[in-house]
Amino acid sequence: MHVIEIDFCDPAEAAQALRALPFLTFLDSAMADRKLGRYSFIAADPFARIVAGVAGADWAARLKSQLAAYRTASLPGLPPFQGGAAGLFSYELGRSLERLPQPAVNTLAFPDLSLGIYDVTVAFDVIQRRAFILSTGFPEIDEPARERRAIERGRWFEAKLRKASLASPAGPISLDGWTSNFTRASYERMVREVIERILSGDIFQANVAQRFEAPVPDGFDHFGFYRRLRMLNPAPFSAYLAHEDFTIASASPERFLKVEGDRVETRPIKGTRRRFADAVLDAFQALALTESRKDRAENVMIVDLLRNDLSKVCVPGSVQVPQLCGLETFASVHHLVSSVIGCLRDGQGAVDVLAAAFPGGSVTGAPKVRAMEIITEMEGHARGPYCGAIGYIGFDGTMDTNIVIRTAGFRGGSCVVQAGGGITTASDPASEYDETLDKARAIFDAFGAREFAK
Repeated sequence: MHVIEIDFCDPAEAAQALRALPFLTFLDSAMADRKLGRYSFIAADPFARIVAGVAGADWAARLKSQLAAYRTASLPGLPPFQGGAAGLFSYELGRSLERLPQPAVNTLAFPDLSLGIYDVTVAFDVIQRRAFILSTGFPEIDEPARERRAIERGRWFEAKLRKASLASPAGPISLDGWTSNFTRASYERMVREVIERILSGDIFQANVAQRFEAPVPDGFDHFGFYRRLRMLNPAPFSAYLAHEDFTIASASPERFLKVEGDRVETRPIKGTRRRFADAVLDAFQALALTESRKDRAENVMIVDLLRNDLSKVCVPGSVQVPQLCGLETFASVHHLVSSVIGCLRDGQGAVDVLAAAFPGGSVTGAPKVRAMEIITEMEGHARGPYCGAIGYIGFDGTMDTNIVIRTAGFRGGSCVVQAGGGITTASDPASEYDETLDKARAIFDAFGAREFAK
């Protein structure tokens, strides 16, 4: 490993300097936090890619094989992603893990899997305000050749960061003309139908969403939009991806899975209230959320589901819940967040954890497979990136991924934004519809959209 310490800057400035490189993946702790949002990473120009329009059942084995070929120990005292796989695991990847119906509509057809295998990462410790270029030298295996490549690639990235113009001309970042696949009436009708399914004993909970779409004009500044989004709605698990034929701008507050050594953690969010500028109203919203029996029940059900998922790969008795329904506050909303941890069994690694728990229970429901069948039936459209995961799996076996929510996906001249919520017997259809707008509001504000921003 060749390490170059560079001057610290806003990670978004460095990402903009590297944005012309292929397969850019920017994992951005836009909301700095010592525990959840300490590190940001930029990876680009990978030496290999794993891209699947429709992933087969062998995707996990392929990914494990690719990572195992370059297995290496991490260097202590540096940010944790020191080269490896990074990118997108779309929601539709779950269809390779379970027998599920196909969605009626999938016009944008985002890939199920889009990962770069990166030999170089630009890593930021946003708490200590230090930055590094970490260059592995892969795919060279011969030690002298690997060392030479590591030095050359590290210097090449350093030169790119120094020479690139940080003041490139900006294009438009506003979008209007948004339409939804649901009206208020039809969304509320869907919520009532989910409640009927629960009362009939079919499921305990399902997370259903509405889908907003708008045309994207030529010259649209995708990264400029992302910078505005991260400014208006900073989040600890934000991300920007510019891959082969799609772009994603995400301001996710939710960790999906983290693996460090033999320890695994997931942090499901269930329970949301809109924030207000008035401090008294805002405090009332937070209190109402913590005292909501409906939201707590929703959260506890998903915690139970995730405990079951982690138990598939963890030492018996090691799965614990150190935080249950804790209040966490973000730029635009309050959330109830829980933490579930476990100790991995021998022979189990990051990819095994991902396959055992994907997609996240907080964005599907319980029981998971039946909830996913109902989601496909009622939503009609493929979710694509929404409710999948973005993150990294390192050559050393470390992993950190988000849940893809609060996200705009761009492909084929269109932009899609989705927002939903968990439905239980205590759900009020009108409130559930309003909650979807509360969750999407920061994105529409960033677009300057008139239809749904207010």
